[in-house]
Amino acid sequence: MIKKFRLGNPFNTEAVVSEIKLSGLKSFPLTLSEGEKTVIKFSLDNDDMIFGLGETVRGINKRGWIYESWCSDETNHTEDKRSLYGAHNFIVVNGGEKFGLFVDFPSKIEWDLGYRNPDEAVIEIYGKDADIYYISGESEIDIVKQFRKIIGKSYIPPLWAFGYQQSCWGYAKQEDFVNVRENHKKNNLPLDCIYMDIDYMERFKDFTVNKELFPDFKAFVDEMKENNIHLIPIIDAGVKKEKGYFVYEEGHEKGYFCTDKDGNEFECGVWPGIVGLPDFLNKDARRWFGSKYKALTDMGIDGFWNDMNEPAIFYSVNGLEKAFKKLDEIKSKEVDIWGFFESKNAVLGVQNSMEDYSSFYHNADGKKICHKDVHNIYGAFMTKAAGEYFEEEFGKEQKLIFSRASYIGAHRTSGIWFGDNFSWWEHILLNLKMLPSVNMCGFLYCGADLGGFNNHATRDLLLRWLALGVFTPLMRNHRALGTRAQEAYQFGDCKDFADVLAVRYRLIPYIYSTFRRCSENGDMMFKPLAFEYPEDKVAREVEDQLMLGEECMIAPVYEQNKSGRNVYLPEDMTFVKLSGENVTKKEMKKGLHYVEISLNEVPLFIKNGKNIKLSKPALNTAKLDTENLENLL
Repeated sequence: MIKKFRLGNPFNTEAVVSEIKLSGLKSFPLTLSEGEKTVIKFSLDNDDMIFGLGETVRGINKRGWIYESWCSDETNHTEDKRSLYGAHNFIVVNGGEKFGLFVDFPSKIEWDLGYRNPDEAVIEIYGKDADIYYISGESEIDIVKQFRKIIGKSYIPPLWAFGYQQSCWGYAKQEDFVNVRENHKKNNLPLDCIYMDIDYMERFKDFTVNKELFPDFKAFVDEMKENNIHLIPIIDAGVKKEKGYFVYEEGHEKGYFCTDKDGNEFECGVWPGIVGLPDFLNKDARRWFGSKYKALTDMGIDGFWNDMNEPAIFYSVNGLEKAFKKLDEIKSKEVDIWGFFESKNAVLGVQNSMEDYSSFYHNADGKKICHKDVHNIYGAFMTKAAGEYFEEEFGKEQKLIFSRASYIGAHRTSGIWFGDNFSWWEHILLNLKMLPSVNMCGFLYCGADLGGFNNHATRDLLLRWLALGVFTPLMRNHRALGTRAQEAYQFGDCKDFADVLAVRYRLIPYIYSTFRRCSENGDMMFKPLAFEYPEDKVAREVEDQLMLGEECMIAPVYEQNKSGRNVYLPEDMTFVKLSGENVTKKEMKKGLHYVEISLNEVPLFIKNGKNIKLSKPALNTAKLDTENLENLL
């Protein structure tokens, strides 16, 4: 059962698509107090668990830490962080009474889930206007399904978007993409997509292509498609302020950019220098920006990834001037330790500052709204602009689109990726733990940068990460400029990589059908063991294994120099190791086991009485035989 409670006059975030009758605040089942901030409290017993909040750090059970809903351009995904790129304001509490809570509020929320007081959860909403949904149900998954029903079905991309994908900030010219394609082909490594980071643009300007690097871009896109490779360019939120640049000129003329308090265009700096921020809360501006993707779809592009849309702000013009002024003051004095810290903070403080987020405004249905009050839906509305345009122009399931920043509701038109992670073993485990949390919030098409975006990957780390990525809908290898090359063919003998990637293509029919079912039924692809085995105390606490679909359990190796791992079976299962076309099987009893897993093997555990079907391997989805499948068991 779902009850809806309203505080004040909330902004329509478009998260919920079902009509829910309002209940009186007097019947709100938790402690609620109103003021400058709205505070919700509830007590926690020792064994209570809390799930959800989508894309965050730490465990699947969120208890014991403070999280913030505030879409953040955060590179370091370490345990001390409180927010990342998404604002996914939904939790499920597993206690004496099971309930879900969705706080539909587009600005900052602090979730103290037993940090200051282990026996109490305190949710602070930084405002007076919100819709709060309280969901009661028989089980955690029942609550999730009720929630997913009111927020709408999850986006489904084309089948080729489930193939293996290669990316790198640094692929700049045409030859770079051809080399990636040919090296995969030469080494028998499957591939469906190659990504185009900011280097492909003309001076980092959205919806442009550098003609010196790509003299005939349309012909190049067509030639890559003839080889069954889809090129996926990046689009950033900031539009370069430049006379003669068609996107800026149009947006400026129509008044489609965010403004300062005086009505002048807000100016900030990102990749191309000074940019304007499109006002995605203005419905006309949103439709206009979505239509700009046509410049690239007309040239054959059928997939995009939206970035820097929290929005990330390197600096504002006013903020930079203040920092320079501060440095001038400091340099006239002897710089002791306090002067050093003051100068350091003056420089670091210009990026993504709250002062900047508080200094520009949106025009939403003729109403002037400060950005900080709607910050968390900015990136979601950017990506919805694209997704809505694609659906209207091309129909459903024809284009790939996913985003860095997100809010619940954007899952209906796009997927997400987990942003700028590191080539750290612990980030394999973090990748795993994010999967059920974002699934709860409707985001099914998701995945991490396999191998890690920052730092330097090793051969064994990439192989182990790919063995997890085999199961994630988005399977993309991506790295940053200046890091160690981590294409599979960069590590010498490619056979182990070919074996792991072949498994992905063998599993695509199962992964895709499971994905479609979960979208249709409001189900989760990836569930914590606690959801399926609530009475099993050991299973409730396992956080390095997940249930996949209705048939399987996954348990990847995520530590260096390990030939296997311990795994807990909550029931009798068949342990399967997949490698290329090879399959080994072993029936195992409920309990704790140590299993050996080689670098070229993908482990999978099949529940008794269940089975899945495999295809023959293929070098891309266009050559995948999805009709003649064989039973795994």
